[in-house]
Amino acid sequence: MTDALPLLDRVAWPEDLKALPREDLPQLCAEMRSFILETVSKTGGHLGSGMGVVELTVALHYLFDFREDRLVFDVGHQCYPHKILTGRKEAMPTLRQKDGLSGFTNRFESPYDVYTMGHAGTAISTALGIKYGDALRGRERNVVALVGDAAFGCGVAFEAMNHGGSLGKNLIVILNDNHWSIAKTVGALSSYLTKVRSGPIFRHAKKTLHQLLQKMPVIGEKVEESLEQLLKIAQSTISPTQLFEAFGTHYYGPIDGHDMNEVLDTLEHVRQLDGVVLLHVRTQKGKGVPGSETRPDRAHAAKPAPKTAGTEPTVLVPQKPKVVARAWTEWFAEALLRAAERDERIVALTAAMPEGTGLLDFFERFPQRALDCGIAEQHTVAFASGLATAGSKPVAAIYSTFLQRGFDQVFQEVVLQKLPVVFALDRSGLVGEDGATHNGVYDIAYLGGFPGMVLMAPRDGVELGMMLDFAIELETPSALRYPRGTAPAGEAASLRPAIELGKAETLRRGDAIAIVAYGPMVEASMEAAARLAADGIECEVVNARFAKPFDAELVRDLRSRFDVVVTVEDHVRHGGLGSIFIDTLHDLPSGRMPRVRVLAVSDEVHEHASRQQILAQLGLDAAGIERVVREEVETLERGGARFVARGV
Repeated sequence: MTDALPLLDRVAWPEDLKALPREDLPQLCAEMRSFILETVSKTGGHLGSGMGVVELTVALHYLFDFREDRLVFDVGHQCYPHKILTGRKEAMPTLRQKDGLSGFTNRFESPYDVYTMGHAGTAISTALGIKYGDALRGRERNVVALVGDAAFGCGVAFEAMNHGGSLGKNLIVILNDNHWSIAKTVGALSSYLTKVRSGPIFRHAKKTLHQLLQKMPVIGEKVEESLEQLLKIAQSTISPTQLFEAFGTHYYGPIDGHDMNEVLDTLEHVRQLDGVVLLHVRTQKGKGVPGSETRPDRAHAAKPAPKTAGTEPTVLVPQKPKVVARAWTEWFAEALLRAAERDERIVALTAAMPEGTGLLDFFERFPQRALDCGIAEQHTVAFASGLATAGSKPVAAIYSTFLQRGFDQVFQEVVLQKLPVVFALDRSGLVGEDGATHNGVYDIAYLGGFPGMVLMAPRDGVELGMMLDFAIELETPSALRYPRGTAPAGEAASLRPAIELGKAETLRRGDAIAIVAYGPMVEASMEAAARLAADGIECEVVNARFAKPFDAELVRDLRSRFDVVVTVEDHVRHGGLGSIFIDTLHDLPSGRMPRVRVLAVSDEVHEHASRQQILAQLGLDAAGIERVVREEVETLERGGARFVARGV
């Protein structure tokens, strides 16, 4: 651990922080940045956001008591300084590890975390709800919502501001303006904030007025109240803050979020005000991370640096992969580029995740056909429907967990209109270290009920490209799901059967038990089948390819030949592939019914750990599949079923 952290070593809880003299706080912030850099270089995790709000977080905990007061983070990935100051400093090396600290705020981890928060835009709504609930119960406490500028562009944030202005409740909303979300903040709000930043006359006049009148103890307060009204009249001509004032909100700023004295002074002032107060704070994302001055997006998240004998990791900023293995996202990105070169109607969309979804090269190659719609999945989906209506072929690359936010638009603007929008659902399944807020284990269920929706999942990188090409040519909505992590390549596309709508692919023949696997679970199933074959248990392995429409002929065939069918998926059981298989089986004409053993994600919230750790825990790895098949074989043999293991 970093050698010289004399102040941070004395601070474990907010009470320790409050004991420090104010002049020591800048040094404490510097030590916290060193601590976060070293920690995240080993554990991986979100880096830039937390590094940008160190002074702001310290100031908040210095002035407020968040055991009673409430601090609500938007998204939550800027919470590492908050964790350090609230009793979790010593546990930071367990960040995002199994049974360790979450990478986001987590209400089950600490009483200082109000919400388990991993999606953007809802902090103002929830904070306003807390404040109103307090009022109903006669409770007085401060409530603060800390919102990034990109999250502020979410429609729900404006809905909350509009509502808050009419309720007459005290609420502090801090707009953390760093120009960046994960990628550069987009949209008119970003341009508007730039105008506010470049028009500091009102802010300086107001600050000077406040400091001057504080020295006039008797009449200062009344004079300040009157003169402030005059300044507000002038404000409309010298600073473009009318947008916020129109919500019935008191606007203050912008202030320098790295000037500790200015942050403390302003917070002390605004917490005395009535109504909703919007404090506009300018920060530098990734402050203190090498290279972040010019490319803050490179500091958004860091991967753990590889350890070498006798040395400590020093790589703090994500690097492009240099290994042979390729991520699912890379396979998708390359396939989409090839498709776009062939068809100029293809347009790529993302909701503030151009790098995470692999679209950076597409943005460079086809800048007019690539759009980042901001952290606004609802808008992204509706926008895609408009593109399709106009004759384009939109491919919306959105994490599975985030498409949940656009659920109504998928139905209303896409499905109901029968428009051929392709949803590329990155991070489907269990995501690992990002944990419960980001697990994409519900998409088959929430999309499968929509009429005309086609659902697919590739078993490897080559098949992902084949399925993307197939989806682009469909005249109906479709979704292609694939996980986080490394994808196997498999054999060339020319050696595989073509993709046919609703048709599965049998990869291995057998007569013991049939295994029907979906997407990345195919590889684990093939590995399990190879192990079982060594003991004379020959399993048939099927790559389902489609969850909808499902291959009814496959089900009919398996029913006629097997007493047991095992389905395998990295999706929740209810509404997933196994449920669809059973429904299809019962829709067939009456006949013998094999036993169906569904291997799926259990009906509970799964916290952060590596993807492989969670899969193993759920029995969704090769060992788990093998174990279940052996159990079923033993049952069959005891019951005198048709199958008997051959032996070796």
